[in-house]
Amino acid sequence: MRVNQPSLEEVAGVAEQLGLHLSPGQLEEYLALMAPTLAAYDLLDHMPDELPRVKYPRTPGYPPPPEENPHNGWYYKSEIRGAKSGKLKGRTFAIKDNVCVAGVPMMNGSSTLQGYVPEIDATIVERILDEGGVILGKAHCELFCFSGGSHTNSTGVVANPVKAGYMAGGSSSGSAALVAAGDVDMAIGGDQAGSIRIPAAYCGVVGMKPTYGLVPYTGLMPIEATIDHTGPITANVADNALFLEVLAGPDGLDPRQVDVKVDKYTKALGGTVEGMRIGIVKEGFLLPNAESDVNDLVRKGAALFKKMGAKVEEVSVPVHGGPGQAVWSAIAHEGALMQMMHGNGFGFNWKGVYLPSLMRAHDGWRDHADELSPSLKVVMLLGQYVLNRHRGQHYAKAQNVARRIAAGYDAALARYDLLLMPTVPHKASKVPPPDAGITEIAIPALDMIGNTSPFDVTGHPAISIPCGFSDGLPVGLMLIGKHWQESTIYRAAHAFEQAQSGKK
Repeated sequence: MRVNQPSLEEVAGVAEQLGLHLSPGQLEEYLALMAPTLAAYDLLDHMPDELPRVKYPRTPGYPPPPEENPHNGWYYKSEIRGAKSGKLKGRTFAIKDNVCVAGVPMMNGSSTLQGYVPEIDATIVERILDEGGVILGKAHCELFCFSGGSHTNSTGVVANPVKAGYMAGGSSSGSAALVAAGDVDMAIGGDQAGSIRIPAAYCGVVGMKPTYGLVPYTGLMPIEATIDHTGPITANVADNALFLEVLAGPDGLDPRQVDVKVDKYTKALGGTVEGMRIGIVKEGFLLPNAESDVNDLVRKGAALFKKMGAKVEEVSVPVHGGPGQAVWSAIAHEGALMQMMHGNGFGFNWKGVYLPSLMRAHDGWRDHADELSPSLKVVMLLGQYVLNRHRGQHYAKAQNVARRIAAGYDAALARYDLLLMPTVPHKASKVPPPDAGITEIAIPALDMIGNTSPFDVTGHPAISIPCGFSDGLPVGLMLIGKHWQESTIYRAAHAFEQAQSGKK
């Protein structure tokens, strides 16, 4: 987009915005000094965007009618076939709608982005296709992914396929619902506060948030670069390990991928937990909104690990709960406001693939801000207030304190192979009524992240696996491991799944 030569009045307005007091003569001098750089901008405007090429043909697809979309899990259906062979040959996939799929519409849950069509495939999309996977379309997600419920998408509620009238969880709501309903074998999720693990727990499927940086984020619309994760949602642990094996590893484009350590995660399948040390994190059961039946089922899951030969005992991890949640809150409120909203999704000051077309399309939120969800509005209002008053000092402190929070979990993980707690403190909430007010919408969008969000800050890998039902709703058990130790998590999770199903 061409940068036009500003008028003297426009430069005066910019000066006032920056707190500069300049005379008319000084303004003219500065305007003249700006001219050569504006010419450089004009040269840049004529250069290509230098985006990754698209390898596989596809059509835009179509928004499915209700009879093809009973849980509102799909945004667009578009079948894309990749290589003729590979680890994922013949397996079917849904892609969360914050992920770019070239030529297929993307709205990231928000009416303000509706009509946008990306021109690139995210790295993870290309990796699925390279291994023979078949993409069936884009899955609905929550409005700009800022909800752990499934009721903030501009098109309406994503319904829980396990029990009618209840949330599917978010923000990867459609991804989990489509897997749980059997519409696809696997799906991509995203996680900044628990958005892979929460819907996995609510829908009774398996969701892995990998170690920060293990899976490239190239081609996804960011929320906040220091807490952005993407990973697999599947019906079982074996599929999850296989999927992560395909997704993991550097792509040479994502600067968050530093000293990445990948593994053959499927080799961990079939192992036992004999001799494994598992710490039950006491604080993970003490959240104010914890439900006793959820805690009981997770403790029964811990007892099963002990019966299987693991050494299981309770441990206190003081950084979990209040301290971890406080750090996440400052990073998410201020950081997301600056990057996702003021920065039009991509922000500044990091090297990687930017998508100018998405930035231009997202810029339109300013003219339609009233259409944003209550959960996002409360984040924006609070974040802007704190930034206005304190100029980012709390964000900065939170990033510093995050190292101590991570060290607190690392100290526990030096004694244990895995940590264990409920994924979310309560079962899936009921869908709010159509006439629900702001509070009725906002609370069930953000009240379940107490156990999940700290690990988006610290980057530890964490998986949610089903551990039972209460009142007809699934309950998730979360296992947390050391950085880059996803194989240890899969070994334990697969053994637990097999034991629960009676196969061992």
